[in-house]
Amino acid sequence: MSATVSGAADRQAAPRRGAGLVWHQIRYEQLTFWRNPQSAFFTFVFPILIIVIFGGLFGGAEDSSFYYGGNALQYYVSTIAGMSVLSACYSQLAIVLATRRQNGILKRVRATPLPASVYFVGLLAHCVLVSFVDVLLILVVGRFYGLELPAASQWLPLVVSLALGAAAFCALGIAIASLIRNADAAPAVVQFILFPLLIISGTYVPIHGVIDTISGMLPVKPLNDALLTAFTSHTAGFRWHDCLTLLVWGVIASAVGIRRFRWDPRPE
Repeated sequence: MSATVSGAADRQAAPRRGAGLVWHQIRYEQLTFWRNPQSAFFTFVFPILIIVIFGGLFGGAEDSSFYYGGNALQYYVSTIAGMSVLSACYSQLAIVLATRRQNGILKRVRATPLPASVYFVGLLAHCVLVSFVDVLLILVVGRFYGLELPAASQWLPLVVSLALGAAAFCALGIAIASLIRNADAAPAVVQFILFPLLIISGTYVPIHGVIDTISGMLPVKPLNDALLTAFTSHTAGFRWHDCLTLLVWGVIASAVGIRRFRWDPRPE
């Protein structure tokens, strides 16, 4: 009887212990991030600086013909917000994982009792948190230049789109990290993929024609379009095609990451 009661108590306590471990890992990642103030500073300042520049250039512009139904400020707030999510959840994650693997940190983590799922949930939650803070800062700066916030009915599609984008980019970060052979190559590999995606997805300049169609099948432009719709539409609605595209990329990248991810620094 006592053994049964003890087993039931252990099963009830397990979720609480798991949640505690996840929270501890998120807190660890946050402390690690903020103990490198230079990196943290430029993580948040770079997108803000871009919005300051574009806000100064286009803050009073009303022409919507070139910006998919929104004015220039709405367009660039949307695309730079998407870029911030990409940077926090893809670029930084891939480089951090490649560096930790080469330094033997991942191998040591694997040897501890900490479940691998808890380690990754904590790391991914940290990346998502950083990206959401970045987006909030961009909105604050945009408001300074007269940005109109999304209608109340569009906040749910906005948050869901950001969450799907963050999840897809985190999966892509893990997948790319599994393909990087050493930490020195990580920034070059990450940027080699990042910059072409940003350019053809219209992050800096609106793209039309065939390239626009092609980029719509890649992961960056669907997030940009979903965010822009949230800012320019006054009726509730999800861009289901864009959400599905992000979901598909997230599933494909997760499959690659799970299959190829390595904990130890030895080359394959």
